[in-house]
Amino acid sequence: MIRILLRALIFLLSAALGLWVASLLLPDLTVTPSGFITAVVVFAVTQSVLSPFLAKVIARGAPAFLGGIGLVSTFVALWIASLFPGGLTIVGWQTWILAALVVWLVTALATLLLPLLLLREAKNKRTDAAGRTP
Repeated sequence: MIRILLRALIFLLSAALGLWVASLLLPDLTVTPSGFITAVVVFAVTQSVLSPFLAKVIARGAPAFLGGIGLVSTFVALWIASLFPGGLTIVGWQTWILAALVVWLVTALATLLLPLLLLREAKNKRTDAAGRTP
């Protein structure tokens, strides 16, 4: 149960980092403070549902395209998140393409690095707690 919650937390944090970095790098991508949480949750849920679905569909029909699933699902998840009013706005086709690339790259890196950071922090806390004497 804790493992599932940690994975969900890491997935939400990586989505938040991806959207935040994209909003910093791309002037035509805006995320309002009030809509940030909604955009992150919608993006993360959509991405988690789309990736396995697209992998299964593409593996049957065109296995050569399996490497692009992450980018395609990121693009579609961004589009769906932008449909919710007051959150994510992306203007221009170049920004859409760059947003998909940036968010995909940041979320991929965050998904790899966040568990290492969280595990290191948890290990340090356990070591500190074990080293203390009452």
